[in-house]
Amino acid sequence: MVRLLKKNSAAKKSLIASGMYLSLMTLLSRILGLVREMTKAAFLGTSPLADAFNFAFALPNFFRRLFAENSISVAFIPTFRKERDAITTDEDKKRTQEFVSATFTLVTFLTSLVVAAGMFFAPYLIRLFYSDVTVETLPETVVLTRIMFPYLLVISIAAFFQGILNGENIFSPSGFTPVLFNIVVVVFTFVLSPRIQNPARAMAVGVITGGVVQALFQLPFVLKTGWRVALVPLKQCFTNPGTRRVVALIVPTIIGMAAYQLNDFVSASLAGRAGTGVYSSIQYSLRLQELMLGVFAVSIGTVILPDLSGLARAEAWDTFSDLLLNAVKLVALIAIPVTGYSLIAGREIIALLFKTHRFTEESVHLTLGVFRYHIAGLFFIAVNRIVPPAFYAQGNTRLPTLAGLVNFAVNIVLAFTLVQPMRGAGIALALSVASAVNTVCLLLFLRRMRTIRTGLFVKSMCGYTAKIAAYTVLAAFPTVFVHRAAVAAWSGHNRLLSYGVPIVFSAVLFAAIGCVALLVTKDDIMWRVVRRLKQKAMRLKR
Repeated sequence: MVRLLKKNSAAKKSLIASGMYLSLMTLLSRILGLVREMTKAAFLGTSPLADAFNFAFALPNFFRRLFAENSISVAFIPTFRKERDAITTDEDKKRTQEFVSATFTLVTFLTSLVVAAGMFFAPYLIRLFYSDVTVETLPETVVLTRIMFPYLLVISIAAFFQGILNGENIFSPSGFTPVLFNIVVVVFTFVLSPRIQNPARAMAVGVITGGVVQALFQLPFVLKTGWRVALVPLKQCFTNPGTRRVVALIVPTIIGMAAYQLNDFVSASLAGRAGTGVYSSIQYSLRLQELMLGVFAVSIGTVILPDLSGLARAEAWDTFSDLLLNAVKLVALIAIPVTGYSLIAGREIIALLFKTHRFTEESVHLTLGVFRYHIAGLFFIAVNRIVPPAFYAQGNTRLPTLAGLVNFAVNIVLAFTLVQPMRGAGIALALSVASAVNTVCLLLFLRRMRTIRTGLFVKSMCGYTAKIAAYTVLAAFPTVFVHRAAVAAWSGHNRLLSYGVPIVFSAVLFAAIGCVALLVTKDDIMWRVVRRLKQKAMRLKR
């Protein structure tokens, strides 16, 4: 019994360490993703060539999200674990190996068909993004699409390898691969651009090479587990019981994911028809937003949310509700001030990160117009990533899916309505409004769970959110004047000084005023988080 308890304790510490490592890799990947966007801004800006690259990459990326990511986690990993856990004889091991090979073959075959079709029909597919394609843009977009469409194949194989490793409770190699991808894309862009005189093609080669690296990097770790990846006759793929179970699980997952991915696809198409540079500006803005959301996900994912499932199993609903409420309050404590400050210093942030070479003042203006509306929805998007686990922890996936479908419908209707008068800003506003509607739906659906005192929960959440919003407005007033003065004082220097110094001065003032307000009112959320992080750190050191 003592040995078993020690084993469970060691496993728990290992799981915590893995979670911390994956969180660190996620944050590092988001930062390097921003570096990748900065590289793209330097070489492509918001030019027609930038739009061509973004549209070309959107197609394989659409199918990647549809086929590779969720399908592997929802369908392959549970089936693989079930097969693996049932192994008691050599015959069982052989049967599981046949399942692995059959599934690998099916993934390779089907994605190869999609890649071949995508490359063949590229001239027709990319017309979905344009209303009036110029002679120069269309051929280049076709070339870029054909270079990058095979990315779907290699990243699907990489996702399959990740499924095997995660099924064996090995997470580190897969967590590091997005970091490798971003590094490869950046390096190839800098190295190849001067040689081939086409930075978009250089970056496209970096994308496909980065996908290959993601797959090859994981392969030795897969082989080390004892599982082989080999191609087998197609007949075995369609007759293997395990593979057929995977397909049966994948099909509804793909149908469910299609609605979400169609959302991005339609938005991209509308942006392409709104004018040159609009879609590129949306991508730059979203990258900034994703970086901020990544920080939230790391903080909350490692500190608070993993406890929800355990509390649900123990039916400790009061503690469950308090923990969820504190998570939402933490989001408000971070997201609302970040939103307020971003509205003050958004232009300088964008210029500091992106303004160089091909990313001109016009590009800054175009991206800023989109970013202001994207950042307005930051709080709601963050809440939408925090509340659904409260449903999942209780075995309910239907209600958050329904909220997501409402989000999709509102976003599409508003995007179609607003894109004409507001261009890219209209698409960004549609996303923010739809995210707010999604949040409202999730809060209304919480009433159906009957495990959370929804009225008290919503009242407390809204009260705290209003308090943080008031503090943000309080901090914003003096910060606006200081920021403007700093911008005027440092204008004319190099980019780092002209934009970086005003950002530092105003950010320090803004944060100081906010912290004083929190201390005066004795806000306990910040102190709870600090204490929890210290406890986690001490636990890992033991």
